[in-house]
Amino acid sequence: MLIPALGWAQENRITGRVVDAKTKDPVPFASIGLREEGTGALTNEYGYFQLAGLEKTSQDSLIVMTLGYERSAVFIKRGSTEDLIIELKKRVIELGNVVVKGGKVKNLELGSNSNNPGEGMIQGLPGSQYAFFVKNDKQKKLGNVRTVSFYIGENGFPREPFRVRIYKADGNYNAPNTDLLTENVVVSASRGGEWYTIDLSTYNIPAPEEGFFVAMEWIVGGDKFYTTNFMDNYTPYGQIMRPTFEFKESRTWSYTIGKGWNLLTLANGQGRRYNAMIKAEVDMIK
Repeated sequence: MLIPALGWAQENRITGRVVDAKTKDPVPFASIGLREEGTGALTNEYGYFQLAGLEKTSQDSLIVMTLGYERSAVFIKRGSTEDLIIELKKRVIELGNVVVKGGKVKNLELGSNSNNPGEGMIQGLPGSQYAFFVKNDKQKKLGNVRTVSFYIGENGFPREPFRVRIYKADGNYNAPNTDLLTENVVVSASRGGEWYTIDLSTYNIPAPEEGFFVAMEWIVGGDKFYTTNFMDNYTPYGQIMRPTFEFKESRTWSYTIGKGWNLLTLANGQGRRYNAMIKAEVDMIK
């Protein structure tokens, strides 16, 4: 498949494709960031990307990161840099299955339990994420993750695709960090204004005892491209999640290419925190 036509006429530009180092298959939805320039992009589903070339500096590092692969850096100089082929190596991740001995397994719901979203909208652009910590408040013994659910608003484009991410809370200040779901799970809701549930039972994801993060990652579909400046206000894209004010603590983190993870600390007039409306079902071992 040929690279789609560029959306702007520009001599100083960077284009290319991200592929698997072994199979040469395209790597979709990889984040591309220029460290010093402060711009970034997301590969489309065919692995292609495009973004403006260097303007602030004469040289920079093009940082490439995505689910299931090792991070890569490519040295870039000012001027037109086209048709790059960036090869990523697979990360070797071993996740053990939960073995239940002498116990019964029941369903346990974690996270939001409301059907009435709060006022407001949670919007993103390709490559950004919102992760909600589904906490094991009652310290139950957990097995595998069964399902995750997102409350998607009726506004925006609720049927646009997004990627599901599951993380351990082992980053700085308990931020999302290690991927528990190591495969690409890209889904689309049939409509908005309701909960949308994804079955993850076949992936055998062990739920950490303290809980885990469930995240929505905005992506691009088809031959679309999207470039963002880390410092500029962004134009929302795709589906919209709704917030919930059920909790007194901040459990939601946002991620932006080039900026990393940040904890949301907004609250309403009653001191309830602004969180993404997300929930999960897990095995509870009795």
